[in-house]
Amino acid sequence: MAKKYIVRLSDQERERLERLTSKGKAAAYRIRHANMLLAVDADGPDWTDKQVAKAYRCHGNTVANIRRRFVEGGLEAALERKKQAVPPRARVLDGEGEARLIAIACGPSPTGRAKWTMQLLADELVALKVVEKISAKTVERTLKKTSCVRTCASAG
Repeated sequence: MAKKYIVRLSDQERERLERLTSKGKAAAYRIRHANMLLAVDADGPDWTDKQVAKAYRCHGNTVANIRRRFVEGGLEAALERKKQAVPPRARVLDGEGEARLIAIACGPSPTGRAKWTMQLLADELVALKVVEKISAKTVERTLKKTSCVRTCASAG
């Protein structure tokens, strides 16, 4: 099968990649991508995707994706990892929900309690229908970003 994206490195690009791989001071994935680009260079070794995948212990699609990113976006795009367009999981609390949580946490504690606990705050958010469900750990992580000191330091 003919290669769709042909990698042809200029002298400056080849030199930069060789410096990157010889120093070993960059992130491991960058060095690995640089080695792969050097291996698939049409004016150099011109290895197949299968050979490169076997040599660097990765999937053939990884090599094909690096080739494509180099041809479409240039050297930096090929060396970097693909950026995620959308986070894998939606946030439980949006800005309005966070504001409600902080208002509750900084307000008076419930009757019979000295302070709010993370679980009590989570239960209160569900009772007020701010969210359908939320864990005490999510409440703790959200409050950690603020300076509200009226809450209990440990979850429980």
